[in-house]
Amino acid sequence: MGGFKDTFQRYETKYLLEDFQYKAMLERLEGMAEVDEYGQTSILNIYYDTPGYQLIRNSLDKPVYKEKLRLRSYGVPEDDTRAFIEIKKKYEGIVYKRRIGMEYREALAYLNEKKTPTEKSQISSEIDYFKHFYKGLRPAMAISYDRIALAGTKDKELRITFDENIRWRVDHLDLKYGNKGVPILKQGQHLMELKIAGAMSVQMAQILDELQIRQVSFSKYGRGYLDYKYPEGVREAFFQDKKRGHVITDERVLTA
Repeated sequence: MGGFKDTFQRYETKYLLEDFQYKAMLERLEGMAEVDEYGQTSILNIYYDTPGYQLIRNSLDKPVYKEKLRLRSYGVPEDDTRAFIEIKKKYEGIVYKRRIGMEYREALAYLNEKKTPTEKSQISSEIDYFKHFYKGLRPAMAISYDRIALAGTKDKELRITFDENIRWRVDHLDLKYGNKGVPILKQGQHLMELKIAGAMSVQMAQILDELQIRQVSFSKYGRGYLDYKYPEGVREAFFQDKKRGHVITDERVLTA
């Protein structure tokens, strides 16, 4: 998968679409974007966090800066499948992603058994620091989904993804288990992400307005975490943020 980049810096905006909006959006995008070379892919992730879920709890409080660490594969991996260890950061609305690729078994040994990776780099050094800074990091939650990705035909920096069958689980934290778990979205919903280097085009803004597609703030890991911690009556659940001393309700998290 030589087409995958190791570093990203871009704006990412998210939109929750009903099925009729999804179909209409695909029609409007004809000539503007086309399905990329990978087509539809199952994306499998394991998010790493502290025993007290420090990373996701901080992220849900919407700070100016937040970061996550995850292990990702495209499709169900074998031991020798290329997998990616990623640090994803967000600062003042801009997403920064840095990742390294290696065989799946080596990635597990590096993250779970503290083995040294075969190839050292600046990014692996950043991951080492991340692991040292956040004490007790361990596999916390699997997040998986099916994705169709489109790339701009004229604007080469434009990338549009549609995710469905988004699921979470806290058992079987092995990517070999595939896209299995508790559903996050309602039947027929799709999560669309626009990934752009700068300002949104006028044409794209017009399409979103005509189809009444509104931007939301949405975290797959955040939704999974809330569903896990508050499996019944999520909309009425709240928890006290110890660091800042105020209450965070799920009304923020459902679109956080």
